[in-house]
Amino acid sequence: MSNNASITSTQSNLSDNATTDDLSTPSSGTDMTSAELLSAPDIDALLDIADDAIVTWVREQSQLQEVIDALATCGRVALDTEFIKRDTYYPRLALVQLNTGNHIYLLDAPQLQLGDFWQALSKVDVAIWHACGEDLGIFYLLSGCPPLTNIFDTQIALSYVTGQLQMGYQQALDDQLDMHIDKEQSQSDWLQRPLSDEQEQYAIDDVRFLPALYLSLEYELKKQGLYDYVWADCQLYASDLYASQQVEDEAMYLTMADYRYNSQQMAILKAVATWREELARATNQPRTFVIKKQAVREIITEKPSNMRELAHKTTMHRSMLRLYGEELLKVIKEAKNLHPAEHPDCLLPPYRSKNKVLSKAVQQAIDDYARTIGVPASVLMRKKWLGQLYEVIAFDQDMSNLPQGLKGWRNEWVVQTLIPVIEKHKTELQQGMGIRV
Repeated sequence: MSNNASITSTQSNLSDNATTDDLSTPSSGTDMTSAELLSAPDIDALLDIADDAIVTWVREQSQLQEVIDALATCGRVALDTEFIKRDTYYPRLALVQLNTGNHIYLLDAPQLQLGDFWQALSKVDVAIWHACGEDLGIFYLLSGCPPLTNIFDTQIALSYVTGQLQMGYQQALDDQLDMHIDKEQSQSDWLQRPLSDEQEQYAIDDVRFLPALYLSLEYELKKQGLYDYVWADCQLYASDLYASQQVEDEAMYLTMADYRYNSQQMAILKAVATWREELARATNQPRTFVIKKQAVREIITEKPSNMRELAHKTTMHRSMLRLYGEELLKVIKEAKNLHPAEHPDCLLPPYRSKNKVLSKAVQQAIDDYARTIGVPASVLMRKKWLGQLYEVIAFDQDMSNLPQGLKGWRNEWVVQTLIPVIEKHKTELQQGMGIRV
């Protein structure tokens, strides 16, 4: 395909064994028919459709309306993005790829105003992605839209089917569709124009087979009665990603906080993390270019008070030290001089105990329910959620403080089964968290 043409298209007849309706009719886990449940998708036919899909470059604003119109009627759409963020705070969106079933669009993002496109995408019944974390981060950053409620992440779905939490797209296609694609272009320069033939093929392949992968997983999940669970977890993930985009600068320190820090160290961490965030944004460079996490930790423990200590007791990059060392020392000094009443709260300690009675009982409860509903234990209960649940019980917090992941379809089991198991061993839990009982 030529990168110089305004629109590049290839068209062939679709397979007689599968129609575009197979790819575009929306589906949910609650209103499926018996035919949907019993009829496995014809993967070979779907792959034929993928191979024959029209490919269109969208480089001019006037062409974008065709894409928006397609989104209004396609039901399902498979998506991916290419971007560069190696040396900037804000990612630079280079390309948006979408597959509406029998048509693949490549949106030349730097040349387009995408506001109407983002709005149209938010209204699609099912938006299919693989490992959508960074893609949705860009979507939320650029669109101004509220949390999406139409996400289906095939990586999350695969965790239910395989127990593997972070299966890559290449492996997913190999395992599920016996299909191999080349991923060598993932770190290439996506802002260069024209793209190389290899880059263009990579970009196309990233969405070419996603509809087939989705339909394969949809069938398997519905057959096992798991589709609704996956759908709920995908929306939870989309909501969590949105929340992570809304964190105020003053709260960024919590991503680096350690329960072993005392209140003064927490104050220093909060001040340094806030300073780093504001400077990174103002200069449009990655946080780690300003100061790496290791150097932040060294500042917390060493509490440098002059340039010599900052240079010799931390690994802060020398160029940043010259530019911003004095400014940073002022930030550290102000934090050290805060009255203790102004210090942020310390983190609650995690559960630690050589006595494994509680841990074994909890794991047994998790394993038992995981087997009952056919969900891998690692998917049923995440380590972070369990830690938060321990805090709620150990400190007698209100159940409204449960993590969102334990308020959805897992809630009945958590309340009726898991919490009573933990309550039975509450003394051990509190002792393991350093609470005097």
